[in-house]
Amino acid sequence: MLVRDAMSTVILTVGPAHTLRQAAALMSARRVGAAVVLDPDAGGIGILTERDILNSVGLGQNPDTERTHAHTTTDVVFAAPTWTLEQAARAMAHGGFRHLVVLDRGEVAGIVSVRDIIRCWAPVREPAPAL
Repeated sequence: MLVRDAMSTVILTVGPAHTLRQAAALMSARRVGAAVVLDPDAGGIGILTERDILNSVGLGQNPDTERTHAHTTTDVVFAAPTWTLEQAARAMAHGGFRHLVVLDRGEVAGIVSVRDIIRCWAPVREPAPAL
């Protein structure tokens, strides 16, 4: 199975000036664990994850004043839609992260998460009927 078969194509994007609270509210409303940060001044495409927000709050920083650009990962590992899920899982395990931005011809095409991969590898089956 390929990344394109598992990735989410509805992508939450935020800007570098959004506050962490704004980003967290959008992520919560969309029920996603990561947002793509589009910042042409800092190299283009980055990613902000729930862990980035958690780390900031854990350090005592104010989510109403902290901006996403200060917490965005910009050295992003990108996946291709034609990667296998094994390649994506290996990249995540090697890098210690749970989301990969998927690029197709230089454009963001989706995000694939560990949850997406698990969903493909171990689909939920209906429970057996009770006896």
